[in-house]
Amino acid sequence: MESLFRTFRKSQLVFFWLVVTCLFSPVASAMVPVSDAQKLETITRAFPEATLVGEKQPVAEGKVPGWTVYKGEDILGYGFETNDVTKIPAYSGKPVNTLVVMDVDGKILATRVLEHHEPILLVGIPEQKLFDFVAAYEGLNVTDKVRVGAGNNKDILNVDVVAGATVTVMVVNEGIMRSARKFAQIMGIAGLTEQAAIPKASIKADQFVKSDWNTLIGDGSIRHLVLTEADVDKAFEGTSVETRGKHGEGRQKRTFIDMYYAPLNIPVIGRNLLGDDQYNWLMGELGEGDQALAVMGEGQYSFKGNGYVRGGIFDRTQLQQSGKSISFHDTDYYRLDDVYIDGFPGFREMAIFIVRDQYDFDLGTPWQIELLVRRQKGALESVFTSFYGDYLTPEKYLDRPEPVVEPEPEALWVSIWKERAFQIGVLTVALIVLFIVIFIQDVLVRYPRLMHGIRRVYLVFTVFFIGWYTLGQLSVVNVFTFVHALKGDFQWSVFLLDPMLFILWGFTAMTMLLWGRGIFCGWLCPFGAAQELINELARKLKIKQYDLPFAVHERLWALKYVILLGLFAISLESLAEAERYAEIEPFKTTFLLKFQRDWGYVFYAVFLLAINLFTRKVYCRYVCPLGAALAIPARLRLFDWLKRRKECGQPCKICANECEIQAIHPDGRINANECHQCLDCQVTYYRDDKCPPLVQKKRKKAKQEAALNNIPVVQIDDLTV
Repeated sequence: MESLFRTFRKSQLVFFWLVVTCLFSPVASAMVPVSDAQKLETITRAFPEATLVGEKQPVAEGKVPGWTVYKGEDILGYGFETNDVTKIPAYSGKPVNTLVVMDVDGKILATRVLEHHEPILLVGIPEQKLFDFVAAYEGLNVTDKVRVGAGNNKDILNVDVVAGATVTVMVVNEGIMRSARKFAQIMGIAGLTEQAAIPKASIKADQFVKSDWNTLIGDGSIRHLVLTEADVDKAFEGTSVETRGKHGEGRQKRTFIDMYYAPLNIPVIGRNLLGDDQYNWLMGELGEGDQALAVMGEGQYSFKGNGYVRGGIFDRTQLQQSGKSISFHDTDYYRLDDVYIDGFPGFREMAIFIVRDQYDFDLGTPWQIELLVRRQKGALESVFTSFYGDYLTPEKYLDRPEPVVEPEPEALWVSIWKERAFQIGVLTVALIVLFIVIFIQDVLVRYPRLMHGIRRVYLVFTVFFIGWYTLGQLSVVNVFTFVHALKGDFQWSVFLLDPMLFILWGFTAMTMLLWGRGIFCGWLCPFGAAQELINELARKLKIKQYDLPFAVHERLWALKYVILLGLFAISLESLAEAERYAEIEPFKTTFLLKFQRDWGYVFYAVFLLAINLFTRKVYCRYVCPLGAALAIPARLRLFDWLKRRKECGQPCKICANECEIQAIHPDGRINANECHQCLDCQVTYYRDDKCPPLVQKKRKKAKQEAALNNIPVVQIDDLTV
């Protein structure tokens, strides 16, 4: 026993030294910010013939900020930051901001990472690998289709994956290419447009129905704007000419203007108002794309005024549509003398105004007629106010083609899930199989060889497929990331970026609430599976095994909870710093980076694996903060399916002695927080050649049968407990 304690103390010292070596060996901190001068230097280097690089400012009518590069008066290209165009969160929940420089043909001339918060690049993977990855986009065009790890697809350009940072580089790829394409659309580069123009509605030229004035008024074909003197006085309230024109109650009720207006290009309106001859004449006078409006009015105020006589512009009437003001010159005016529609009331003032094609006027879009009213304040000063009459062309007169809209690019996580369909399919089937195994465990454990065979095959699958092939090793850092996301701007899309981790976490959460943490720790953790397989091999080779006294073992359980609390406290200050200290998990070294890193990390991971030659799962039992994090909510589990007998622990201790992770107390109780659901105790539970209560029952039954058949009974030795 004393030699065992000495061995354990030596192991503790070696373990402590390894942890210190790994945690405090030099690692990269957050990247140094790129200065404005460095950004300008990158842009200048991309255009050696440039004579001027403008300051960063809004371009393309203020839609996006960027740098414009000139050679004399000619524009050579542009520079922009991806965060200013589109923000795609990476694994850290924040985007990787990149400078992109392109010429006017859409060719990417330079790229540079400006800022990132990816923990995987701060510990374990040199930032230079990300910089080299981003530099690979130089020479590509915004119209190219680029995928990370696209394989041999000849229609898609392939860029190499940075080992261990697949999600990060996928996000970077999407950020660069989507931002570059959107910027090119905004600027009209490489034949791209921001959005295909929505075709204007066209008039149903062959549609005509004989109609009268009241019918066209009733269905909205002809619209009406009426103002009284009181309406005008109210509009001028609060101005310096508020009191001008107020001369008693009678005047207040008098009509200021009663104005009607309607588009004449529509046959049902134009032909009914003008008659066939006048309508055909007017249509012949119009140029292609021109629109004619009839305006008719009665009252004290003239909608025409006399401005067109003085300067050739009508200063009282104009149109408004989609933020555009459309005014009329004297060449846009025709007198309207005769109106032939039945029920026409007659007006003192009538006119035809022409909206020229240059205004891109669309009858299918709502528009307004604006009436400008002026009051004189002095000899040279006036105060103006406007009144508006709305118009919306009845749909029965229009043909509306379907708008051609460029589809939104597919969400990045959707693309990733499609590309990893094989991995997702295999993992899903494997998890269904595991669920069935756990669900029917009472049947399977009755067949020890079958049960042990299933478990060994599954552990091999977990190590090689989940661990090394899909990089699906869960980590306590995932827990911290989720907690931080709940505190801030939570986005499911961030967690969906890695389908393997998302599916595994979903399955782990479900089984944890049903049966505890043991389903993950005992079946789905690649590092745990690797430790167990190494120990299985050691036992086959008859290597001597060592177990700590239960009193020492029980106290060491608390160590992983202390480590978890320490890491959680650090994560509250800095998630990146918590990732650094979470290197106490050897998962990244073993599976993510496949032992391709500094010797201290490799030695630490190899030591934790090698120690399993002499005892099982030292790391899982005493150190793993992820196991501790899963054990806390697992206390809410709904079921305890592991069966025990009253004899368990007193006097029988077979299961307690055989439990290879010592999760069974000497009194026979199973500690569900430490159990890994290997089901070995359940196999023993049903073995009538091993479990003492069953052995005794079997022996008693054999004696009874022998007595009945008068057959001599061979004495069975007592089982040593």
